[in-house]
Amino acid sequence: MISIICVYNDREMLEEYLLKSLHSQSADYELILLDNREGKYKSAPEALNYGGQKAQGDYLMFVHQDIDLKSDTWLDDAEKILNKLDNWGVAGVAGVPMDGILKSNIENGIPPIKPGQHIKNPIPVQTLDECLIMVPRTVFNKFKFDEELVGWHLYSVDYCLNIKRYGYDVLVLPLHLYHRSYMVRYAKDYYRLLKVIFKKYKAEYPKINTSCGVWNTSYPLFWYKFLNTGIGLRFRRLLDRIK
Repeated sequence: MISIICVYNDREMLEEYLLKSLHSQSADYELILLDNREGKYKSAPEALNYGGQKAQGDYLMFVHQDIDLKSDTWLDDAEKILNKLDNWGVAGVAGVPMDGILKSNIENGIPPIKPGQHIKNPIPVQTLDECLIMVPRTVFNKFKFDEELVGWHLYSVDYCLNIKRYGYDVLVLPLHLYHRSYMVRYAKDYYRLLKVIFKKYKAEYPKINTSCGVWNTSYPLFWYKFLNTGIGLRFRRLLDRIK
């Protein structure tokens, strides 16, 4: 059985997307909802650790409120895939291997677009997008989300990189769904958390590949901040023309 853990701040969106797609699932599941409309939890790791510790399923699915599973057999299909996997520590629906190319069968945004390279089988990646990740309960009992990563970004990236330290596989699965959100700009908080990630993993990873970009850990963060400003974007286009 899959335990579904979702921290939400918009009940209407939760009902319209995630809950609506769960109502007709063919598989049994456990649902753990964490209401953060009044800011009860200061970070995603804090909230998800709390929910994960309550879970009783074989697999824990940490998912955003605006996910539509798009299939009545989605949970069944996911369990069948997971049951055949060995040595995995975390799996998701969108991930980036060392080639820096997003692998995913999901759709994002309004109108829906299909980002990344379509896959037919589970494939190993460096990190996973946090819109939906799954962890075996036996693994979660050993490894929690890092609550020193105080915020709402990059907790999946951190979890993936940490799990790999202990020899577990990080996999993206060939499962389709719809994710309403599509991040087009980096929040200031993202760079603060990215600095923490760099500090933790710089010695092990010259590059960290995420669904939001490829980050060279030897570059100063102010360079990335500049490249994502209006002037920086024009500078990048100029560099592309020169190349």
